[in-house]
Amino acid sequence: MGEQTPPFLSAAAKATEWQQAAAEILQNLGTPTAAHRLGILYVSSDFAPYLPEIEIFMRQTTGIPHWVGTIGQGVIGTEGEYLGCPSISVMALPVPEGAFHLLNGIHEDTDPTVGNALPWLKNVDVPLILTHGDPSNQVLQGLLEDLALETGGFLVGGLSAAMGPGTQLAGQPDGQGLSGVMLSNRVVPAITSQTQGCSPIGGMHQVTDATDNVVISLDGRPALEVFKEDIGEILARDLRRVEGYIYAALPLLDGDQADYMVRNLVGIDTGNAVFAIDSVIQPGEMLMFCRRDHDSAVQDMQRMLDDLDRRRDGQTIRGGIYVNCAGRGPNQFGPKAVELEMIRETLGDFPLTGFFANGEISRDKLYGYTGILTLFL
Repeated sequence: MGEQTPPFLSAAAKATEWQQAAAEILQNLGTPTAAHRLGILYVSSDFAPYLPEIEIFMRQTTGIPHWVGTIGQGVIGTEGEYLGCPSISVMALPVPEGAFHLLNGIHEDTDPTVGNALPWLKNVDVPLILTHGDPSNQVLQGLLEDLALETGGFLVGGLSAAMGPGTQLAGQPDGQGLSGVMLSNRVVPAITSQTQGCSPIGGMHQVTDATDNVVISLDGRPALEVFKEDIGEILARDLRRVEGYIYAALPLLDGDQADYMVRNLVGIDTGNAVFAIDSVIQPGEMLMFCRRDHDSAVQDMQRMLDDLDRRRDGQTIRGGIYVNCAGRGPNQFGPKAVELEMIRETLGDFPLTGFFANGEISRDKLYGYTGILTLFL
């Protein structure tokens, strides 16, 4: 995009009433121009019932015609993290009309929505798809995979903190499935990366017997026996201590430990030497265990930021979106917005929006305990 292109604009605010937060955002956002055709709107769960009203207000007061967004456990802005308080975060993007395409109404099947987008997709190489999902949708993982496959796009985003109609925006109130916006990476260049909040322990194991979400055996041995071996003697003596600290992880990319989907342990049956996770698992799949701790999360956050800094190759960052797990932020790093400070120290100041999600979307997969940072260049 040319030198004279207007800047990305962002602002965030907290207040007990959404009108107060929105008014503060308008004061701090700057002045959108006719080039600012796309807005991103994230609100905390406190303001969930008012999301459609807030979108109407922002559209009418800013003149930005197209909006996408959802509800988070909290929101993120250049100014800080807002978790556990009523808050709003907004970004205005100066994007040409033909460089983006809204997606909505994806509840059971991607075909109708993608079919409508085919004329737009013909002129686009590998679109970046900002994607918001409803955690109550039972076929969500399949929808993510189909959307990526049928569009050739790279998905980034997360699951909302509320469920049902009106919990998402994509040109109109939406919910119950997937919605968002596709961006032409040629016209709106972007890079993205992901950081894990859990680090692997032990080795990788093959699931040799499982039923639904219950893991019965690993590597031909009782599953709980392998689990205890990997977590170590101290934790194995009192399995109550693993809650919130030890998780299962499903490796991706042909067993590459560098990428894995973290899943919660939801039950341990010592009598039958089995355990259950919050995901269906099949015999033949690979599984490992990981631990959630502050130091490894900080190290991996810095790895992600260094990777993005290298890939931007000196280009100015025009704006960013950070979708962060609600279990991270102050719950893992402490109360001082450590992640945002790390972003600032490595990449500098730039307009930023984001939200704390109930699950994070990257490529075509649903993750947990991760942070996904997207930078517009």
